[in-house]
Amino acid sequence: MSAHPSALVEARVSATEHPAAAARRAVARVLDRVPGCTERARGDAELVASELVSNAVRHGGGLVALRVGLTQDGSGVWLEAEDATPQRPEARRTLGEDAFRAGGFGWPIVLRLAASVRTEDVPGGKRIRVVLPVT
Repeated sequence: MSAHPSALVEARVSATEHPAAAARRAVARVLDRVPGCTERARGDAELVASELVSNAVRHGGGLVALRVGLTQDGSGVWLEAEDATPQRPEARRTLGEDAFRAGGFGWPIVLRLAASVRTEDVPGGKRIRVVLPVT
């Protein structure tokens, strides 16, 4: 599966929509054009999009952009989330001393479901690129 971000289809999330819901709709619009896309692949991609966007809003200084497209060979969907901080995501491994603190468990979900994950610095923040299979 190619992880090259060239897209056959691209969708953008409007800043006026609820970010996680808008991200799921963007993924659905792209995957609606993929014959043979499984329900599991659709659910995984929508979940990963929600996690990326939620992390950007909660920990990344706000969502700057979310782009969704198909890999060049059509076997995968790619997601790019940009936020306003260069700080890398961290997985919360245990509940630790602050068991009531929310969050920290979404990043391991992203890492588990994605075929590839790449984080890179961009002016004013970072971009996370994720590729997931569509079948």
